[in-house]
Amino acid sequence: MVENSTQPERKLTPEDRLLKHLPFAERFDQLDQRITQWMARYGLVMMRVALGIIFFWFGALKLIPGLSPAEDLVRATIFFIDPNLFQPVLAIWEITIGLGLITGWFMRTTLLLLFLQMPGTALPIFITPEAVFTVFPIGLTIEGQYIVKNLALITAAIVLGSTVRGGRIVS
Repeated sequence: MVENSTQPERKLTPEDRLLKHLPFAERFDQLDQRITQWMARYGLVMMRVALGIIFFWFGALKLIPGLSPAEDLVRATIFFIDPNLFQPVLAIWEITIGLGLITGWFMRTTLLLLFLQMPGTALPIFITPEAVFTVFPIGLTIEGQYIVKNLALITAAIVLGSTVRGGRIVS
């Protein structure tokens, strides 16, 4: 392994110890380092843009009545606001988040909008659980899966948030 003098020595994992005994260990380690460095260099940007595409796309679908798979769920959940008003506002909100993520502009504001929107995506679990679960609490409907995938979106946003003050991934 090539050691970087500016970083403390990395503790070997069981996987590292196993690979060390293979005849091609040194070549594998060099390739692994190059791949890891590539992921550290480009991973955050790729994650940000991919997350932006998801928000932009899902928001754009909400602008066209009947096209978003979440439309009925949103209408059933946010029954206390006129859906003809709420649906386009939510759509523009999500498109704005998407554009912020895609461009990387105004990241603090973009992530704030994202984190303000996320609790609303969990409302169906409490307001319309029959739309979320086939068998409570483990069997999920398609709508339930749509909601649970937000855990990955939230986690990605947290990682991106860790970079707004100059943080980065170091391989």
